[in-house]
Amino acid sequence: MKKILGIVAAGALSLTLVTGCSSSDTSTTSTVPASVTGNITVFAAASLKGTFTELGKEFESENPGSTVTFSFAGSSDLVAQIIAGAPADVFASADAANMKKATDAGVVEGTPSDFASNTLTIVVPPGNPKGITSFADLAQEGTHLVICAPQVPCGAATKKVEDATGQTLEPVSEESSVTDVLNKVTSGQADAGIVYVTDAKSAGDKVETVEFPEAVTVVNLYQIAVMKDSKNASTAAKFVDLVKGSKGLAVLSDAGFAAP
Repeated sequence: MKKILGIVAAGALSLTLVTGCSSSDTSTTSTVPASVTGNITVFAAASLKGTFTELGKEFESENPGSTVTFSFAGSSDLVAQIIAGAPADVFASADAANMKKATDAGVVEGTPSDFASNTLTIVVPPGNPKGITSFADLAQEGTHLVICAPQVPCGAATKKVEDATGQTLEPVSEESSVTDVLNKVTSGQADAGIVYVTDAKSAGDKVETVEFPEAVTVVNLYQIAVMKDSKNASTAAKFVDLVKGSKGLAVLSDAGFAAP
């Protein structure tokens, strides 16, 4: 009986060793840390310029040898460039609609992640010369209004507010990014503009903010993803992790972004 148990035990030990070697080999391979170095290019919505620039510096500090290069513009322009072959490693969109264009085109690796949300507000020059107090006031005759073009996330959100309120706006200009709208107001070229609350906050005392209740009904969801053709996917994924992590969320929250 002891002999039989001895044979069984020996067999079990052999099996354990074989299994252990196999597991060890696999473990050794999987636990080798991915390289986080080299350059990555991040295509990000214009409204993320301040926060992502700060996070880029944080990333480079945490990962010596890495460099983050940004391209900020309207999300619709960025996704068109990516689909046309622009060498992006990460895409951060100001809405889900433009990220869907990227996923539908097959240029996204995996599933995009939600990481922030944003709502609209009205900005006017200091002193509010036109006396604008509501969304309806933007349609007043003689008011030089600037908004985002409909294909840009902030423009699409503005259109939804128009549809919800039944108020048709007649802007003097439709811009390709929310920062362009803000610049037209701060430079005195417009009496009012519709931007994100984060852009209004970043402008400080260069503008006054006019909140309107209809804005809460339209929330833009920000999404981020690594691109399928990234030449530095491990570093790109690490940057995405930073944005989604506690440090990224703290920077975004300080800038006025809300949780997704």
